[in-house]
Order: sequence, then structure tokens, then C-alpha cells
Amino acid sequence: MTAASNSVTIRDNGVDLTFSFEDMLRYHGPGFPGGVAHAFKVMQRGLTELAKSGPVSRRDIRVETSFGGPGGRDAFELVTRGVTEGRYRVDKSLGEPFRDGTHRERYFFRFVENDRKVEMVIRAGHVRDEFIELGAKADKTAEEIARHTYLKQEMADRLLALPADEIYDIL
Repeated sequence: MTAASNSVTIRDNGVDLTFSFEDMLRYHGPGFPGGVAHAFKVMQRGLTELAKSGPVSRRDIRVETSFGGPGGRDAFELVTRGVTEGRYRVDKSLGEPFRDGTHRERYFFRFVENDRKVEMVIRAGHVRDEFIELGAKADKTAEEIARHTYLKQEMADRLLALPADEIYDIL
């Protein structure tokens, strides 16, 4: 696996497949660009780390996360085929609650391939409280829906402008 600033690459039956953020967003659609951006950046960070000891196999990697967003799920499916093949699992108990006022516990990711494993958590400051609060609100007004939509894109834009190692820490 190699990761450039605008793509991730994973091996499938001896062939390297490269995916851009735009590929992932086209697969997912416009609904959750922030979630797609999180998955893109976490794959850049985690798959690059795993690749230090050899190529990462698309059909062997498992994704375990506390992040249940549909944008993330679709990005992982496109790259790993893990949702379809039963190697993608959302478990809200993964990660740790943080006492510093951040929502990092929702952004924990573990990639496992055979005996190799990497765990990552988002750094503080990348997920804004307003985004979390609006996302959790059941009966949003039209203005709140518009604001939440804006915040999804704003988060995606901020994440895409940064190197993955400035967003996610390896545990």
C-alpha cells in the first residue's frame, strides 16, 4: 500500500488499485463528504503504516471502527470490499471516552491484516462540537439542516487540506 497526498493504493490479487477521494465521493454520493474524507485520511494513515512490512491485501484487511457514518462505510467498501465480504465492523464500544471535551472516541479505527494491526484515533480539534450537536439533533429546522450540510463539506475541505498524519494518531 502506498499513499500519495491524493490517493490510496491497495493490492488485489497481485494488482495495485489506486483510489482518489473523488472516486470515493462518487461511489458514496454527496450526502456525507466529511465521513468520506475521514475514511480517506484514515486509510492513507493506517494502510501506509501496515505497508511498511509488506503490501496490504484488499481481500485480507479487516476494518473495525466506532465510526458509523455512511460516508466512511462506503469509502471503506470501495477500497477494501469489507462491507460486502463481512470484514467491516462498527462497534461503538471501541476507542476510549476522552475527558478533554472532544469527540475522539467516535473516530477510532483499527485495520487488521493477518498478524499485522494498526489502531488510530483522531487528534483533538478536527471534529467541531457544533457538527456533533447538529448531527445528533432529531428535529432540525431548515436552517439547521443547511448549516449541518455546510459543516459536512467544511470538515471534508479542512481534512483534505492536511496530511493524514496531522489528523490521525497511531496508538
